[in-house]
Amino acid sequence: MNKKVLMSGAQFFGDDDAINVLMDAGIPVDVNRAIAEHDLIKQTLEDAGVTVCQIPAPADCQDGVYTANWALVRGNKAVMARLPNTRQPEEATALAALQDLGTETVVLPVKVARFSGQGDALPCGDIVFTQSPFRTTTDAHPFLTSELGFTQVIALETEPAYDEGGQPVTNQVTGLPDSPTYDIDLAIAILKMPSDNQKGLIAYCPEVFKASSKQILADFNDVDKIIVSKKEALEAFALNLVSTGETVVMNSGAPDFQAELEAHGLKTVALNLPELRKGGGSIRCSTLTLDN
Repeated sequence: MNKKVLMSGAQFFGDDDAINVLMDAGIPVDVNRAIAEHDLIKQTLEDAGVTVCQIPAPADCQDGVYTANWALVRGNKAVMARLPNTRQPEEATALAALQDLGTETVVLPVKVARFSGQGDALPCGDIVFTQSPFRTTTDAHPFLTSELGFTQVIALETEPAYDEGGQPVTNQVTGLPDSPTYDIDLAIAILKMPSDNQKGLIAYCPEVFKASSKQILADFNDVDKIIVSKKEALEAFALNLVSTGETVVMNSGAPDFQAELEAHGLKTVALNLPELRKGGGSIRCSTLTLDN
């Protein structure tokens, strides 16, 4: 799994448009440091046996480094994303990049308001874990079965961000509901794909999910599960990782989770990536899997 991924670059990375609750436009970004962190992710993945297809970063797109949001790919087919307002200029770059790789691309009908690509749709064999409503609307979910052939769509909801009065937060840039887990790849990680003799393995943080979704995950027995604390999930971006099924490239600062991974026979490589995390994303966000 994750043997081939698409990455762009961090040359235009920034946080001036704070499009998620994890971003703060008042905190400056060091672009050179972000580039170095992005290069470190690429090198570490390559050291783990991953083939990285890299394209130039889309010009003047602060979030163009986060290629996971560009599409969901399975086999030789991609369902393209429908991104928030300030990220829409990335869509043409994403489409061209996948077509240049020989991928069949599916553009969603206009009636589908939002789809955050792999950021909100994590495959585990024939299963795909999705969420709504922050960056993906439920009307995108049927395309994951009809176009990509997944047999189970596990539709979930994480908790929104709340203001001081206890009301859900609306992002002032995008006009969309916001959450510290606005994409599901901050709440769930796929660690091993299922095989003939074993289930797939996922990790997730129950505390970030609404009660109904927490119950769905607790009752779901088609995969084995590792539980991750809210502290490590949110403070260390612990679940925003890339696993090859043998090696897990993850963020530093999550020692309990790292120990659990190693107890499951996985090699771990922990990276310190504070600059890229200022954008509300990290390792998983920066890589679009091409071989689901």
